[in-house]
Amino acid sequence: MVNNPENNNPSELAEQEDVDGRFEWQIENEQSGERLDKHLAEALADKSVSRSQAQEWIRTGAITVNGNVVKPNTKLAAGDRIVVVLPEPEPLEALPENIPLEVVFEDSDVIVINKPRGMVVHPAAGHPSGTVVNALLHHCKDLSGINGVMRPGIVHRIDKDTSGLLMVAKNDLAHTSLAEQLKEHTVTRKYSALVYGVMQHDKGTIDAPIGRANHDRKLYVVTEKNSKHAITHFAVTERFDEYTLLELKLQTGRTHQIRVHMKYIGFPLVGDPVYGGKSGRTLGMNGQALHAGILGFVHPRSGEYMEFTVPIPEDMEHALNILKTR
Repeated sequence: MVNNPENNNPSELAEQEDVDGRFEWQIENEQSGERLDKHLAEALADKSVSRSQAQEWIRTGAITVNGNVVKPNTKLAAGDRIVVVLPEPEPLEALPENIPLEVVFEDSDVIVINKPRGMVVHPAAGHPSGTVVNALLHHCKDLSGINGVMRPGIVHRIDKDTSGLLMVAKNDLAHTSLAEQLKEHTVTRKYSALVYGVMQHDKGTIDAPIGRANHDRKLYVVTEKNSKHAITHFAVTERFDEYTLLELKLQTGRTHQIRVHMKYIGFPLVGDPVYGGKSGRTLGMNGQALHAGILGFVHPRSGEYMEFTVPIPEDMEHALNILKTR
């Protein structure tokens, strides 16, 4: 529906990292009037920086405006230049936790799990424990180290409130192979999604670039500016009164891709607290009605194509039963 190659703008924050932990960018017209601490929390959202953390860094002089140390409540003006020199992070390490895992497949190279809704994939600010990684470290002692101590074995992610299949590498050979397959778009990733609205087209493709929202950098939108190519294929599974059940297939894997694409075409996911826009009609869903039900890849050692399927979770099944009995 929109076709755009990957687009990089030198004014984008991600392009302004001169050295590790140092960022510099200029305030745009639409950002004029924002408080410095609020602006920083949004601009550094992908670094898991909170507003209170930003305030502390401002007070210690780690963040300057036009070369000056200022107060957290300073109002920004168009053209102001922000320089951030992040302090060295304290060393962190994910620890094993005895958390049950639903293992779908496991051998010496790969483990495939069915992640429940509400579980974060790896530790980060605000989620130091109780994650898939913590559970995996207890379940198996051999995970690839390519992604470091906080994300061992993690090749790809699904959102906290999305359920379904996740593949994890148990050694570096497997990690390299699976990551390359993701890069080449040869991994099969199919999702079941319940959306608001009755989709008239039986199938189609959403080809629309995704980037961060200017007004809130924690959110993603379809945009031509500072965006990355994103493609989602959809097919109608079943139609209900005011709702549609879809099968979605990812060709690319951008952050929040399905959720953003479905909102973009006017069919947001049921229960999505961020992109859904209809919080009063969640059908009992605590989080978006999105399930990664099919995952297929070539085994990194044997070369055999493997595909796994898991049914939708109980809360999503319950939502569908509500619609079927109306």
